[in-house]
Amino acid sequence: MLTIFLQAAAPAQQSMTPTLIMIGLMVVGFYFLMIRPQMKKQKQEKNFQESLKPGAKVVTTSGMHGTIFSINDDGVILETLSGKLKFEKAAISRDFTAARFPETFGETKK
Repeated sequence: MLTIFLQAAAPAQQSMTPTLIMIGLMVVGFYFLMIRPQMKKQKQEKNFQESLKPGAKVVTTSGMHGTIFSINDDGVILETLSGKLKFEKAAISRDFTAARFPETFGETKK
């Protein structure tokens, strides 16, 4: 009786090709949905941090608004309402200029 159940439960011999194709598609999907956009974002952020110039209005990752006073090898000195503060370049998260936020500066796009 036990041999009847074991013979009926034995799967038919199939190749591993469909399984390998599905695993390959999942890896490609993860690359295009997760890894590639993250790499693109890191590249944009690196280019942004390299293009910083004195006089640019920026916002740090902690939310501090200021104007770049000077750029050194080891960091950036921001001029804020409370004085001058030193930050790492990686702490600068975005540009805060009239071109990016015209409503803040009283300009309108035409």
